[in-house]
Amino acid sequence: MSKEVVLAFSGGLDTSFCVPWLVEKGYEVVTLFVDTGGVDDEELQYIEDRAYALGAKEHLVAEVGQEIWDEVVVPLVHGGKTYQNQYPLLCSDRYLIVRKSLEVCEERGTKLFAHGCTGMGNDQVRFDLTVRALGDFEILAPIREIQQERDNVREFEQQYLEERGFEVRPKTTVYTINENLLGVTTSGSEVDEWEIPGEETYQLTAHPSEWPDEPLRVEIGFFKGTPVSIDGEHLDGPQMLAALNERFGAYGVGRSPYTGDTTIGLKGRIVFEAPGLTALLTAHRALEEAVLTKHQNRFKPTVADKWVELVYEGFFYEPLKADLEAYLESSQRKVNGTVTLETYGGRVDAVKVDSEHILRRKDAVYAQSADWGVQEAEGFIKLFGQSSTLWAEVNDFDSE
Repeated sequence: MSKEVVLAFSGGLDTSFCVPWLVEKGYEVVTLFVDTGGVDDEELQYIEDRAYALGAKEHLVAEVGQEIWDEVVVPLVHGGKTYQNQYPLLCSDRYLIVRKSLEVCEERGTKLFAHGCTGMGNDQVRFDLTVRALGDFEILAPIREIQQERDNVREFEQQYLEERGFEVRPKTTVYTINENLLGVTTSGSEVDEWEIPGEETYQLTAHPSEWPDEPLRVEIGFFKGTPVSIDGEHLDGPQMLAALNERFGAYGVGRSPYTGDTTIGLKGRIVFEAPGLTALLTAHRALEEAVLTKHQNRFKPTVADKWVELVYEGFFYEPLKADLEAYLESSQRKVNGTVTLETYGGRVDAVKVDSEHILRRKDAVYAQSADWGVQEAEGFIKLFGQSSTLWAEVNDFDSE
């Protein structure tokens, strides 16, 4: 008897393989493409046509751009940290893909959910832990199953599809490319071998030879730590990030080869491109450094690092994550103002900060002027260093 299963479907090699494989196992496959950004109308149509051609009973689309902004971008910017101080969590859309898929399962009265994650990477952890956190569902993972019998899984998938008359996109045979509102990651081929990434790995950012001659300046407005405007124009979050991806991507900002310590213990190398997030994090950091106290600026990264760790490793619905977000949101209550960013290409700098909350005094400027006296300064220095001075005195200034 056929059973209905909801497959999180992207149209790539892995999920394309899953459709006929599940059909041949006796399942009725409902494909769901969760639009997390990064695809145009032509690509959406291709994905739908691809699903039906492969044998899907029905194809559905869900859009989650606003959820990505609210649940990923906002706390990420508030925290101001990235995984291993490099990777800006472009994988975070996986959690929303799973959640939307399970919502469709509930609507259709099935407990069967399928995904195309391999048994070799982090995404399987993110997918499976999310399923277990959100309900009582059965997980079908065709790629993990065939890995028990095959060594070169991608080669087998390609052969399997071609034998059944399904074409395989050339780009999916060389690289694994994931694109969403947050940016693009590319792996495979020479990237996996720690070689120089090829020209085809430039997806969202321009090659240095194509950077404009004139520099770019952009003003970003913040309210309670959340980006709200570009050059004075108020935009919703997804629009803002898309616009920043385009503008800073033209200057090659936010592109980097990156080697990370993965959840499963292996070293993983990718090329990531995140122009918009890089711009937002740079602007937010400059504003926050000026308006938070020294103690806030010292402590907050500890909270942010833990939030990043949880999101990277699959614990998007761990209660601690919500606790950390409550702190991060509280820390942003006075992070209001505008920051001007500038790039000549490749990197971006915050060149101007304007906020009524900057912690400054009218008659005191660091290393320039002070509204305290020399005796006050000397007294402060004496008390501030007293413990170390006493140690030296008690031990007769012994150099040992």
